[in-house]
Amino acid sequence: MEPVPLQDFVRSVDPASLPRVLRVYSGVYLEGSIYEIDGNECCLSTGDLIKVIQVCLQKVICEDPGTGQTLELPPNFQGHFSPLTSPHSFRTLEELVCDTTQSSIQLPIYFTSTHSIVTKNRVVTENQPLMLEAVEMHHGTHCARCVLVSGAQQVVLHLPLSQKGPFWRWKPGTPQTLLQVLQDPAYKDGMFTCPSLPWNSLILRPQYEVQAIMHMRKTIVKIPSTLEVDVQDVTASSQNVHFIKPLLLSEALAQGGPFPLSTEILEVPEAPPIFLSPWVGSLRKGQKLCIYGLASPWRVLASSKGRKVPRHFMLSAAYQGKLRLRPREFPTAYDLLGALRPGQPLRVVVTKDCEGEKEEYPEFSSLAVGDRLEVLGSGQVYGAQGQDIDVLVCQRLNDQSGEENEEYEEVEDQERLLLPLYMPGGFVEERNDSRRYSLADLTAQFSLPCEVKVVAKDSSNPSDPLVSFPGLRLEEKITEPFLVVGLDSKPGTYFEIPPRWLDLTVVETERQPEWLAGPLPVATVEELSEAFYYNLRKLPACENQEPPPRPPKSQNLNEQKTSSKEEISIPKHPKISLLPKLKAKTLPEFFKDKSDMYSKVTTRKGIRPTESQTENPGESLICLPTLSLLLPFLPCFSAAQYIRKMHCSHLRGPNLRAEPGRSLVSLPLG
Repeated sequence: MEPVPLQDFVRSVDPASLPRVLRVYSGVYLEGSIYEIDGNECCLSTGDLIKVIQVCLQKVICEDPGTGQTLELPPNFQGHFSPLTSPHSFRTLEELVCDTTQSSIQLPIYFTSTHSIVTKNRVVTENQPLMLEAVEMHHGTHCARCVLVSGAQQVVLHLPLSQKGPFWRWKPGTPQTLLQVLQDPAYKDGMFTCPSLPWNSLILRPQYEVQAIMHMRKTIVKIPSTLEVDVQDVTASSQNVHFIKPLLLSEALAQGGPFPLSTEILEVPEAPPIFLSPWVGSLRKGQKLCIYGLASPWRVLASSKGRKVPRHFMLSAAYQGKLRLRPREFPTAYDLLGALRPGQPLRVVVTKDCEGEKEEYPEFSSLAVGDRLEVLGSGQVYGAQGQDIDVLVCQRLNDQSGEENEEYEEVEDQERLLLPLYMPGGFVEERNDSRRYSLADLTAQFSLPCEVKVVAKDSSNPSDPLVSFPGLRLEEKITEPFLVVGLDSKPGTYFEIPPRWLDLTVVETERQPEWLAGPLPVATVEELSEAFYYNLRKLPACENQEPPPRPPKSQNLNEQKTSSKEEISIPKHPKISLLPKLKAKTLPEFFKDKSDMYSKVTTRKGIRPTESQTENPGESLICLPTLSLLLPFLPCFSAAQYIRKMHCSHLRGPNLRAEPGRSLVSLPLG
């Protein structure tokens, strides 16, 4: 077949003969490297092969040949068209008769007038067909004998040859629909008349959409028939041509099979590696893979402990190693609150001395190395400057609190502590669980994160790297679909690929895959790159975690800045900042029905004794000027509480010494 414009091929092709294979004989290329506009192909290179599978009519442009005006018609246009056999109109009947004689067209002929014709007996409306039978003399005038078909009767009219038109010669027959006219090859590039349109003559220019398959295209290509390109039909010589259709791993996952599926890699995403495994280097163009199906649905992210630079891993649900829980370490009180779970007691031991802010916030407690605490919950207190401060409520435990035979008669006497969430320190969890868990059992019974030690490696993975670490932190559990893949070049090498983060472009091959019975020996531990690990930590499961609170600004610092700008003066009434008061409604239930949380001082075994400068241990030493200033501002029912609290802090805090010029007084606590 000789090359023809694409528009001509589309108009002449029989839909029943599809598909047809075309070769681009003369290509077209638009500037700007744009290959698609509005989803349609606009650039075809010379030599490209196109497999046309369907041709769809998009619209029809209707043009007036006299004025050049255009009108767009939808494919479902309901008007009827009659073809015109003359390429132009005739001004009079004499011109029509002369053109017919010169063209060797035999009478009778059919014609219409674009204007109404008025005779003595009848009016012929515009575009009403007339049949010209002969030319004869009528009442001494050369006239055209015409027949007008009106219903069931025929009316003979004698129209003088000088009758003005314009007139159009047309082909008799039943008016046809738009689709019938376009599908008839005899009407190609012909002129028509349609009573539903404002023009007496018109030209129809259809526009089609060609749906085709091309090499290396994942979807069906849509080509407009108006694309200025010449094509050549090579269907007969292209029976063995196979069009390559790329396939993404994500698409194979969405299709759900059939598996196993033999493929070949066409393209590897250009991105830093996400896994630090040897098989990653084998993923290159031309490598043949076999996709065996879906892997286990969930994974666990883990980080190594005990090294300056931690390593990160992803553990599959099929991991068979044995794990033992390790005590967790917490650097701040905020981390303690995050680890607290309903129904699961949390007890810790202090590993670092923590001094409370006694000057500004006397309610905050100090901790010493070796103190044992039980975390109870969270609450809020009023700060010295009126702001709300989030606190962690704990209970100080004695050394026998964890023994089995301990009697809890003095639980109410245990000392409650308030720790600000921003308080730095060191805490380690008390845990006596020596059982060995599988990964599935551990994630089902305990919430993540938690710290473990791998005490038995995975039997299916002789080179299990997790055994060598002194500790492992299981960060979180993620649910993401993976595909089990094997390398043809390395039989027995199987691994799992997440299409979401490693979406290879492959093509199906004709080789029949080999189905393996039983579970495949897939690697259950994959080491992650640092960048990919932190990308995983940005998943929605971690996005809702709030940042730790910032400590409040120091009141002393603000006072120093203010005093440096103002002159020193003695105010009439001394301004003393009030002590922080507990917000009862924001504290947990264990503070209810307790009129005085510091009313009792627990005498416990094993507490380190502190020496007091007082002669009577039942008395507390308070500086007289300080007490005289504080008492007017304290409610009468809380003054004793404050003194008792000061007494408790003196018993456990540093020794109090009298300053020169000030006297010390003893106040009985009773």
